Amino acid sequence: MSTQPQVTRLLLDIESGDKSAFEDLVAIMYDDLRVLARRQLRIRGGMVTLHTTGLVHEAYLKLVDQTQLAWNDRGHFLAVYARVMHNILIDLARHNQAAKRGGGQVQVTMQEHHAVISAQADELLAVDAALSRLGELDERLAQVVECRFFAGFTEEETALALNISDRTVRRDWIKARTILHQMLGDATGEGDPE
Repeated sequence: MSTQPQVTRLLLDIESGDKSAFEDLVAIMYDDLRVLARRQLRIRGGMVTLHTTGLVHEAYLKLVDQTQLAWNDRGHFLAVYARVMHNILIDLARHNQAAKRGGGQVQVTMQEHHAVISAQADELLAVDAALSRLGELDERLAQVVECRFFAGFTEEETALALNISDRTVRRDWIKARTILHQMLGDATGEGDPE
C-alpha cells in the first residue's frame, strides 16, 4: 500500500473517531513533518533553541486531542501542522521578549548574539501581527501565506490544500505579499506615506 492511500484511510479513520489513527498518520508523515519543522526553524535563523524533532513533537501534543479538526487531505493536514508549528515558535518569541524586558530579573550585560536573537524575535512578532491583520482583511490570503511561506508548499500544493485553483494561488500570493510588505513597512516607519 502506498503512502497516499494510507494517508487517506487514516484521515477517514480520524474523522470517524479512531484516536489511534492520528498517531499512525503522524508516524507515516513524520519525514514530511520534519521537513516542515526544519523549514520553520530555518525561517527564524536559529533564534530559538527548539530543534526539529522537538518542534514536530510539540505540534503533535497540540493537535493530538483536537477532535474538532476535520482533515480534508494530506495537504490540509500539513498546512495545519505548519500553522501549529508557527504558533509554537511565536509563543516562544513572545516568551523570550517578556523575559528580555525584565520580569523582575537582574539586568546583565547583553552579549552580541542575544541582541541578534532579540531583533529576530521582534521581527518574527511583527510578521505574525501583520499576518493576523491580513487574516482579518482576507482569511484566504493569510492561508496562502501560511501554505507558501511557512509550510513551503508549491502553488499546486497550496491550491490542493485550500481547494482553489493554481491561478488563484498565484494572484493571492502576489496580493498578500504586497499587503504584508506595506504593513511591515508601516510598522517600521519605512512604508510609503500614501
